[in-house]
Amino acid sequence: MKSFLEIGELVEKEIGGLSYPNSPESLYNPIEYIMGLPAKRLRPMLVVMAYQLFEDNILSSLSPAIAIELFHNFTLLHDDIMDNAPLRRGNPTVHQKWNSNVAILSGDVMMIKAYQLLNQVEPKKLPAILDCFNKAAIKVCEGQQLDMDFENRENVSLNEYIQMIEYKTAVLLAASLQIGAITAGGSKEDQDNLYSFGINIGIAFQLKDDFLDVFGAPESFGKQIGGDISANKKTFLYLKALQLADEKTRKKLQFYYASYNKSTKKVDEVKAIFQSLDIQKVLIDTMQTYYKKAMLHLNSINSDCKAPLITFSDKLMNRIS
Repeated sequence: MKSFLEIGELVEKEIGGLSYPNSPESLYNPIEYIMGLPAKRLRPMLVVMAYQLFEDNILSSLSPAIAIELFHNFTLLHDDIMDNAPLRRGNPTVHQKWNSNVAILSGDVMMIKAYQLLNQVEPKKLPAILDCFNKAAIKVCEGQQLDMDFENRENVSLNEYIQMIEYKTAVLLAASLQIGAITAGGSKEDQDNLYSFGINIGIAFQLKDDFLDVFGAPESFGKQIGGDISANKKTFLYLKALQLADEKTRKKLQFYYASYNKSTKKVDEVKAIFQSLDIQKVLIDTMQTYYKKAMLHLNSINSDCKAPLITFSDKLMNRIS
């Protein structure tokens, strides 16, 4: 059994060995740039870790694993344009370094390359893998649209927000696990447990991202601290604060989120409101709830090779970036 660290090294080596055409440079250089930035590689690692639960020859899992990483980074290129984000992983976003048109087109090529890699799997397993991948890809787009819609809505509920992050983030983690299991020939019951594990751990992952966006250290987080506040994103922190705040504090919070002011003062004021309501603890408690649900599904799988997935889950809960 390969450890969490060994799987990460294997995936990184595979990504580092990807070759890109020399021309046109303005199309392929951005792809090489985004794929070369330091990254956690969680999704391709999940494919390999899920595969390893049932089969030893993990090299067979690498083509779908890298396909999912290409797709994930394709979504980041487009998301960063929509969010007008200046940084990704502590470096300029592709649309900042080149321009938006380049980022859109390079992302499109990444999507096509992802399908080319998926087509390398065993033919009899390809229909199930494509079905899982396509459903996840659509959900990711639906989640991104909901995220944008929420910016212009005042009455977003916490349940709607959880559904949005399930689609935008958790579904692709879950699909990565299911695709790994399909590729290895895992049973339908094990596939379903892995998918549910991925949904719950993915929601916990995004909640931690919400936390780090406001309370993380800039040098560790790799993105602009307070970016969600500046963009008036209705995250768990904001929506829970509205529930717990008194009328005066609620109006103050809504005032800030009604403006397009991106000043440091706005970020600091909103952060102070969150702290006064101890929203950090509420979020961490909610994370723990989803973590426990995830582990119940993982524990239901009969395999001696779950240690890397347990390590992954622990790292997620304790991460600082």
